[in-house]
Amino acid sequence: MISFRAFAIAAATLAMTPAGTERAAAQTSPATEKLNAYVGCINRLSARAYDSRSRYFNWAPKSGPTGKERIIYGTYTIYDTADCAKNVAAANTLEPRDSALEAAASAYVSAATALGPLLKEADDYYTQENYKDDKMAKGRALHPRLVTAWDAFADADKKLRAGVEAINDRRKAEELIAIEAKEGKKTRYYVEAIMIDAKRMLRLQDNDKPDIEAITKAVSEYEANMKALEETSAADGEKVGSMFASSAKSVLVTAKQLMRRIRDKVPYTSGQKMMMSPGSAWMVEGSPARLLRDYNQLIEAYNRGTRI
Repeated sequence: MISFRAFAIAAATLAMTPAGTERAAAQTSPATEKLNAYVGCINRLSARAYDSRSRYFNWAPKSGPTGKERIIYGTYTIYDTADCAKNVAAANTLEPRDSALEAAASAYVSAATALGPLLKEADDYYTQENYKDDKMAKGRALHPRLVTAWDAFADADKKLRAGVEAINDRRKAEELIAIEAKEGKKTRYYVEAIMIDAKRMLRLQDNDKPDIEAITKAVSEYEANMKALEETSAADGEKVGSMFASSAKSVLVTAKQLMRRIRDKVPYTSGQKMMMSPGSAWMVEGSPARLLRDYNQLIEAYNRGTRI
């Protein structure tokens, strides 16, 4: 199994409120504003940071570059971290106070702020091909600094994401209970249930030691809620948007493909392995990257107003 843990962690996010509506904006609570600031940092910086590491190690040995590599790609930079730092500083003062979560957010900012200029320095060095002038001396010196910075960022990202997701998961579960109590298991209930189930499938399948029984159960529950949504929306006349319905089905198809790959121990072909790199891995059917891409499209559809 080829792990895409970094990409799944980077993107398993996290729409706290439906985006793009004046009503949602007007009703944003301090608690939601606080989490959205943290989510904004993750959405803007994390994937790029992980991609920079993947690009680097696509050509550089784990022990560091030698200058004898056949192809030298360098690395990527990340986006400016100033807005993230400013937003986190403001969010950390909002209620409800949560010292552990606030500390994790501050640690994330520190790690991103340290990583940014280092990646810029490395990018300049490799883009300008300065390694041809110093026999890769600076490249070898940069290597341990890059590894340390990437490791620190990954640790900070994991802790911040875990804190945010724990709160978001609890909110979503409470919201689902409230919807059932008020409306019963109708269209809106099943839309929310599908979003919860989709995230569960993503987490279960992106694991070094995936639990096939838990995965199979999660996929079955997701499929059952999909069927219930179709039946209920037809019965109560609340049609779900085509973009959401299509995205939800794509998630199911890919989740089943990946489930079967794990269950039947189906290895990736040599051609598929060649595609397992940032930007192209999503094209491999039955891969974690494909499931992640489909999940992100489901979030986008949900945020565009398909929630009934």
